[in-house]
Amino acid sequence: MNGSARWSVVVLVVLVALGVAFWRELGEPEPTSGARAVETSRDHRDADTPEALAGPRARADLAPCPGAGPGPGPEALRGTTLECAGDGSPVDVGRAVDGRAVVLNLWAYWCGPCADELPAMAEYQRRMGSAVTVLTVHQDENETAALVRLAELGVHLPTLQDGRRLVAAALRVPNVMPATVVLRSDGTVADILPRSFATADEIAEAVNPRIGVPG
Repeated sequence: MNGSARWSVVVLVVLVALGVAFWRELGEPEPTSGARAVETSRDHRDADTPEALAGPRARADLAPCPGAGPGPGPEALRGTTLECAGDGSPVDVGRAVDGRAVVLNLWAYWCGPCADELPAMAEYQRRMGSAVTVLTVHQDENETAALVRLAELGVHLPTLQDGRRLVAAALRVPNVMPATVVLRSDGTVADILPRSFATADEIAEAVNPRIGVPG
């Protein structure tokens, strides 16, 4: 290899190294749609303090998270405690879903299909009343963004903040979003639906026969 070729190789190596460093500095942008793995060791960001969340919580105006049922709830969810995004209170998830038919809707603020589906989930809840409880589970540590997204959508469903994806892990939900877990009132899993829904009618058709409630 002559001197000119050697220098060309050196310059190329330096340029590649600079490109890699620049890419790492920029960081990976947040996707706006589709599914993505969320690997994090915390439920929300350090920036999501009670003071910082007060305004977004007021604007989101979420319904209270369900109170404790009569028993400990599904074995897989026992001992799982998450924050209720609406007011910051701790929720024992197993006890919160005990004794009632529950639709757990797993989503993230950056997921486009999730944003399309959430209003349908809210309409489904309105139709079903007390027969079914729709509880959404936000699976990203950016709690502020979740509250902002819900406010934008006008969706006021009770929401658990689950940046570590503990619910999905406990129930063995596929690594896609949105995903819906249907729980019977006895705490057993009726079905796991790793898909999106466009309307309340679609949700009722998929969910109600599995939990024995009229559509």
